[in-house]
Amino acid sequence: MLQNADAIVVDRVQKSFTGARGHVDALSSISFDVPRGTWTTLIGPSGCGKTTLLRILAGLIPPDAGTVSPGESVGLAGLVAYLPQRDTLLPWRTAIDNAILASEIDRRPIDEARREARELFTHFGLAEFEDHYPSQLSGGMRQRLALVRAFLAHREILLLDEPLGALDPLTRSGLQDWLLSVWQELRKTVVLVTHDVEEALLLSDRVLLLSPRPATVERAYDVRLPRPRDRSSRELAERKAEMLGRLLEVK
Repeated sequence: MLQNADAIVVDRVQKSFTGARGHVDALSSISFDVPRGTWTTLIGPSGCGKTTLLRILAGLIPPDAGTVSPGESVGLAGLVAYLPQRDTLLPWRTAIDNAILASEIDRRPIDEARREARELFTHFGLAEFEDHYPSQLSGGMRQRLALVRAFLAHREILLLDEPLGALDPLTRSGLQDWLLSVWQELRKTVVLVTHDVEEALLLSDRVLLLSPRPATVERAYDVRLPRPRDRSSRELAERKAEMLGRLLEVK
């Protein structure tokens, strides 16, 4: 278990790519930290490198320079669960078999994994859908199932890449409230990527605004508003307007 105050420390991370479209500088000397048990959200112009940064935090690709660590001498391996933009559910596995996939990979006892999954299904509003296949679930239910799988990975850090981006506004709003309630109960460390400024302000302790590519941290916003937050409140509307204005400036 992590012992330090910071779950993630990002120090001067840089990343570039060279391919058929030529050379692309994606990230430029990005530095920030994420305190344990907090919610940090990354926003920025489209194509600025948010997903690239999240994939580096997940250990899927290495940085060209700089370091990522949990504030200790070891890396993040084994500490993170990563949920990409698409749910990546396996269509030939039932909902509960999708949920326990990480347990199977980690060779944890399957009976125990199934029991734990059934408890989370009730908590996540998926009770009685354990034996359904992904094609039989709504978009919101698929996202909740993907999140159940992430939680069942038993990692201390959750990396979420626009998990609600493909949903209709009503479903998205409901899942925002639901996801916040789960986070408040389980107190995982969360790093979220989103294009939705209101979503960032509703959910986060801190919002990091990234510049256009090659991205760096343009500004950090501490969201000191009590939870649950009112979407129609003047305070949230003022912060949303300020952040949107800043986003337009950095494009």
